[in-house]
Amino acid sequence: MVTKQRQLFDAKTFLTEANGGRTIGQYRKGQIIFLQGDPAESIFYIQTGKVKITVVSEQGKEAIVAILGTDDFFGEGCLIGQPRRFATATAMTETSIMRLAKAAVTDLIHKEAAFSEMFIAHLLSRTARVESDLVDQLFNSSEKRLARVLLLLANFGKEGREDSVIAKISQEVLAEMIGTTRARVSHFMNKFRKLGLIDYNGEIHVHSSLLNMLLHDEPEIRR
Repeated sequence: MVTKQRQLFDAKTFLTEANGGRTIGQYRKGQIIFLQGDPAESIFYIQTGKVKITVVSEQGKEAIVAILGTDDFFGEGCLIGQPRRFATATAMTETSIMRLAKAAVTDLIHKEAAFSEMFIAHLLSRTARVESDLVDQLFNSSEKRLARVLLLLANFGKEGREDSVIAKISQEVLAEMIGTTRARVSHFMNKFRKLGLIDYNGEIHVHSSLLNMLLHDEPEIRR
């Protein structure tokens, strides 16, 4: 008697096909994906493009808490019972995003080890990124924070995703991301350009030498 072998689950293929609680949406630059306070009923996967995550305080002050790109998930707070979105997600470029219903993701996590491993790796990477962001804010100068943000936007260190060109991003947005003024960002960008660390003319071309500048004289964290 021949037993039909179960087809192996392919997480990458799964995240390109709209079916079974999965839909794909195309977002233009500046379009809102969800708003702070909206019901949290699904998670999202970025197929292509970049997404900005922002939070607005009760006093009306806005802060950028993350810039996400291709292969990143976001909105996963619904999986731990978060009833409302704690932040707003906005497309920074032309972006293709898969929306996955909460029930579909929960079912996958329980049934498909390949998806579980991929998703856990994402969560661990996000946790490490948050910790690094905190260390960056506590110990590094605004100049080094800017260098780090530029490298992150260019996907340096992200396996298989390294780009040298960053889509046009304003100095105001960069200033919000690192917690400084636009004037300081302008000063550092000009300095990086003169040193040959970046090329900057609308689009930003990031060179690997910028990483050397960031790693030089890293602050020592005492325990």
